[in-house]
Amino acid sequence: MTLSHEAKTLYQFPMTWSFSVGSLLGSELRVHATFLLLLAWIGTVAWMADGPAAALVNIIFVLSLFACVVAHEFGHALMARKFGIKTPDITLLPIGGMARLERIPEKPSQEIAVALAGPAVNVVIWVILTIVFRVETSMDSLVSIDDMGQGFFERLAVVNLFLVVFNMIPAFPMDGGRVFRALLAMSLGRVRATQIAAFAGQSVAFLFGYFGLTTGNPLLLLIAVFVFLAAASESSSVMMHDLAKGYLARDAVITSFESLAPDASVDTAAQALLRTTQSEFPVVDAQGVLAGVLTKAAILVHAQSERSGVPVADLMQRNVPSVRLTDTLERVIDDLQKPDVPAVAVTDPRGTFVGYITRENLGEWAVLSRRPHS
Repeated sequence: MTLSHEAKTLYQFPMTWSFSVGSLLGSELRVHATFLLLLAWIGTVAWMADGPAAALVNIIFVLSLFACVVAHEFGHALMARKFGIKTPDITLLPIGGMARLERIPEKPSQEIAVALAGPAVNVVIWVILTIVFRVETSMDSLVSIDDMGQGFFERLAVVNLFLVVFNMIPAFPMDGGRVFRALLAMSLGRVRATQIAAFAGQSVAFLFGYFGLTTGNPLLLLIAVFVFLAAASESSSVMMHDLAKGYLARDAVITSFESLAPDASVDTAAQALLRTTQSEFPVVDAQGVLAGVLTKAAILVHAQSERSGVPVADLMQRNVPSVRLTDTLERVIDDLQKPDVPAVAVTDPRGTFVGYITRENLGEWAVLSRRPHS
């Protein structure tokens, strides 16, 4: 499935537990921590049932499956690239993969092409396995996919077909939901189309959750949570982008704040945290240049540790995007959805740091700005 630039703004999708494992074809490859939990769960269940050899085979199978998932996501990425859209990163999740596009395609026909490119890769893999390895696939094979008696490549071929069917469900965040949204957008507009597709996605999530509870399948429950959050995130973010049209960074920037010097200690930052209502503290040097941002989480983690006396420069986040006061608020939204970005710095025409924008105050702006503007 694909996740556009929209999907992590006000309603944050849980991507903070992901880490980078390298890059390929211009996209960073990231692995979500819950994916490792999936591997551990599958290995443990197989070990308890059939011993260490079965655990090893099952883990290798899952890794092979997710190699197909990565290929699926690069199908999206390479098709998007044809329309001038970059894919900053691809994240492996227990429910599959997620390619984060820098923006959604402008034309519904382009969005359909990008959405279908992923499942098309799985079809190609299935064809190769069928022709080269002469495997046979059937519904019985799909039902008994965990049967070690089946051949390795037979199971892999069946799962690739399942990925096609699963991803073509017409509900967010699956690829079928993007096709559904694009078709609806041709007559209803993107916002309304997204709301309908997101509602379909959350309905599917409830079904997954119900079957997960009734069958005792924790993987289905995990899928339900991810699908529900991603669908809600997509809907909220599309509406946010629509609301932000015509506004500039200066309309939402925080200009009254307390900053920290790079050599200030964590103890000093903790005092500032108690004294103010800020959750992020700009770290500004003597020349007024923004060096980074220290988050509330970093302060709380280190304030009571042996590192309470270290300078905040050692703990601040340095990957802080910067925009001008006259840049569009939509660009700010795009920057805030990037991994590990606590805030967006705002500068004046001379490049001097004047303030910052966080997800929290962007949400407050959204509530207060629902009125006509010039």
